[in-house]
Amino acid sequence: MRETLRGLLDLTRPVNAVAAGALTLIGAFIAGVEAGGVSEYPLEAAAATLATVFAVGAGNAINDYFDRDIDAINAPERAIPRGAVSARGALWFSVALFVAAIALALTLPLLAIAIATFNLVALVVYTEWFKGLPGVGNLVVAYLGGSTFLFGGAAVHSGQAGLTTVGVLAALAALSTFTREVVKDVEDLAGDREEGLNTLPIAIGERSALVVGTVALVVAVLASPVPYVRETFGLGYLLVVVPADLVMLGAAAESYSDPTAAQEHLKYGMFLAAAAFVVGRVAPLGL
Repeated sequence: MRETLRGLLDLTRPVNAVAAGALTLIGAFIAGVEAGGVSEYPLEAAAATLATVFAVGAGNAINDYFDRDIDAINAPERAIPRGAVSARGALWFSVALFVAAIALALTLPLLAIAIATFNLVALVVYTEWFKGLPGVGNLVVAYLGGSTFLFGGAAVHSGQAGLTTVGVLAALAALSTFTREVVKDVEDLAGDREEGLNTLPIAIGERSALVVGTVALVVAVLASPVPYVRETFGLGYLLVVVPADLVMLGAAAESYSDPTAAQEHLKYGMFLAAAAFVVGRVAPLGL
């Protein structure tokens, strides 16, 4: 029983699921200043955060269900290949998490429900149809990563100004997520090829795929000062986002020699960039 429970938890990738929930909460915080924010709508912010955690956990679980043969090669330590959870058990567990996410999302404003509905469909469609298409699966995951911020903003009844600010963050997050997904595809090349998938590195070559990912990241880095230039945020934002940019650029360079380490370092840079937006919202414009 203990091993089964541990296996179910492993299916959700709890660190990633909780991190996605935190990004939703950051989106609610950033967008919510004009609308009273998290303090004015604590239940909505909490529901959106938990819905994100459950939805990401469900998406990870159903992804492991469909990828169980690939994982037997790329990640034999995961719950299904190691025998902690059956394939059928993983499928039903993901359904239960999806139901919980939907129930929470239905308590939110209409725009948040629309985002949640689209994202849940995208999660399932990605796993079954888009994951193995060159670049398409990467784009879907990139959108889903960036949309966590939009979902949080929509949950707190934010006006256009607040959602515009979060939209910038969502776009930057999507670009950097795209880069990380390409690097992960390079890391998983052997198993993906064995399974007959046609990911970007398989279709155009590892180095060319990494170049595409690097270009996307460079666009994000070049765009990252925009909130400062437009005087949306002050110097505090810039002092945090610049180190985040450097971490991610360093990771992109590292991906050509060590994609496993690079994708982890990209994750650290992405979280630091999200923190920059929090600092920018908290700190006065003059700082």
